[in-house]
Amino acid sequence: MFWTLCTELGELAIFPVMTVAYWTIAVLLATLYLFSGGKKAVQSRDQLRPMMGWVDDVPLALIRAVGVLEVLGAIGLVVPPLVDLAPGLAIAAAVGLLLVQVGGIALHVSRREFKELPFNVVLLALAGAAVWLGTSVLV
Repeated sequence: MFWTLCTELGELAIFPVMTVAYWTIAVLLATLYLFSGGKKAVQSRDQLRPMMGWVDDVPLALIRAVGVLEVLGAIGLVVPPLVDLAPGLAIAAAVGLLLVQVGGIALHVSRREFKELPFNVVLLALAGAAVWLGTSVLV
């Protein structure tokens, strides 16, 4: 009985930590993707070029699509669980952002831009953590 009580208390103590971890990662990713996705969605190639050297190698429509997907992913990480409406959408958004990073890593590797990879790998790991935490906390 004592062991069962300790286990239950331990599980209850972990839940708030995981919730805080999800929200911390979700807000961090949402902020970043709202900024970068918003830029990709509305700025010209000339405005994007100083920050993203790859824009000349990719059709403008694809840049815009990635930007819109990033903005939608950012919104999807935060809004559904915040209003408690289909919180599973946050997990789908995190998976989508994870796939965006897989594409980003593939692009940088194909262009031999290896110095850019650590940032993409960190974003990939954060999106993966959001998926895992979302399945643990939101569903």
